[in-house]
Amino acid sequence: MSMKNAKKPAKKQARTEEPAPKASADPPAEQPGSTCPIVAFGASAGGLEAFTTVLQHLPGDPGFALVLVQHLDPQHASILTELLARATRMKVTQISGETQVQPNRVYVIPPNRDLLITNGKLHLEPRAPLVVHMPIDRFFRSLAEDQGNKAIGVVLSGTASDGCQGVKAIKAAGGITFAQDPSSAQYDGMPRSAIATGAVDTVLPPDEIARELVRLRQHPYLSEEPKAEPETENEQDDRALRDIFGQLRNATGVDFSLYKPGTIQRRTLRRMALLRIENLKEYAAYVRKNPGEVGALFQDILINVTSFFREAATYDAIKARVCPSIFKDRSPGDPVRVWVPGCATGEEVYSIAICLLECMREAAVESQLQVFGTDLSEAALDQARAGIYPDTIAADVSSNRLRRFFVRVNSSYQIARSVRDACIFARQNVTKDPPFSKCDLILCRNLLIYLGPTLQNTAMRLFHYALQPHGFLVLGLSEGVGSASNLFEPIDKKSKIYSKSPGTPQLNAEMEAYHDARLHEPRRQPNPIQTKLSTHHRVDQMLL
Repeated sequence: MSMKNAKKPAKKQARTEEPAPKASADPPAEQPGSTCPIVAFGASAGGLEAFTTVLQHLPGDPGFALVLVQHLDPQHASILTELLARATRMKVTQISGETQVQPNRVYVIPPNRDLLITNGKLHLEPRAPLVVHMPIDRFFRSLAEDQGNKAIGVVLSGTASDGCQGVKAIKAAGGITFAQDPSSAQYDGMPRSAIATGAVDTVLPPDEIARELVRLRQHPYLSEEPKAEPETENEQDDRALRDIFGQLRNATGVDFSLYKPGTIQRRTLRRMALLRIENLKEYAAYVRKNPGEVGALFQDILINVTSFFREAATYDAIKARVCPSIFKDRSPGDPVRVWVPGCATGEEVYSIAICLLECMREAAVESQLQVFGTDLSEAALDQARAGIYPDTIAADVSSNRLRRFFVRVNSSYQIARSVRDACIFARQNVTKDPPFSKCDLILCRNLLIYLGPTLQNTAMRLFHYALQPHGFLVLGLSEGVGSASNLFEPIDKKSKIYSKSPGTPQLNAEMEAYHDARLHEPRRQPNPIQTKLSTHHRVDQMLL
């Protein structure tokens, strides 16, 4: 990845800091099928004025495509295309069928339709009846899945909270997110809700959003073709990355050097793009001088983004293949124990708790349920413990489940007390802290894909140790047990559900380190019997 022409970190921008970029006489001709960053704008009431301002401050050839998802009256034709065409030299098109995205064009959603993108092609779907309509969330999520780090999401003026789940998905995919400064919005509900998720990178008025988009387009993070595994150019970059890893380890107790290098480098480059830095050495120096940046990079790497009942078919498979075995001949005094490592803000913890409570009710079983959610991020865990989520979760949670397991709190939903009481959240590093024990089910989805082979092998042995005989492990759809196939047997390959194989793999001394203060202390090899006792003692401490 090119890091030449270093620039200093930008100070806080003033609105009059630089003139608006001039529009070129004519946008360059587009090549069919060409790829470019895609900037999606979500807007509702007051959004037309904000988006018009953005267009007025963009050149005619910004190098990216713009897609406007506006809340529209489903019963009336839209004149958005005509109105917006007056504000820009770019071609403005209302989407009518499958459309290949081209740079330097503006695409507008038509009324009474949902918009999705697949392989760089926009396509429409009928608006679903009797469902809370969240067109911004739906398109933002689709964009994140399709475009990855080339996805950019912007939430403009509007009421309610459409866009909240979408900006989280874009950030999780490595994209960049904006929200209109609420003080500049006619209606501040949507931008304020998006900002409250913690997934918005930059908050600016519309004219400054335009200028920042032009600047970002020139940064290596967006200007270069994406690589499967970014590589540093020289030894100086390697030293800078090691420096950054060291600062992260000293500040957080987490060693990211054994995580997949491509993921870490992309997240680092993303932070550099936001700070206007193009040189790894300069970024390492910036991190040393600004302790707050260590925390920002740490949170970016963790990717604390999830959703309720993600990949819903997996939960159906759990009900069909796992629950009957867990609840068969179970006595009331035998608690059901579930562990969800890498739980982020808790949606997956509550999803599996609801799933198991439904199974218990259907099977007429009475048993205590204990669901342990663990993560590295204290901020994410605090949100998980509160159990309060925006009303946009209605797109992922059925109306029946909302009635039974949630309580309406103003414009949000809170997990019902009966479910929250079954869920316990704690900070834990799955690669070095002691595991939970006697678990019936471990749900670890989309965490292993960020770990290198050594850490993946460590995690597999931990999961095997933590499970009851005949316990179950559920992984993400893009994950597998890898070299630990001797520890787990697949029972549903499509849904990535495994059962524990017989055997007790030895936990080594590295897995005994629980307190971060001991991270750099010299280790002595403990007696095997003492090691086993120490493990159980630490597990008890964690549970308490």
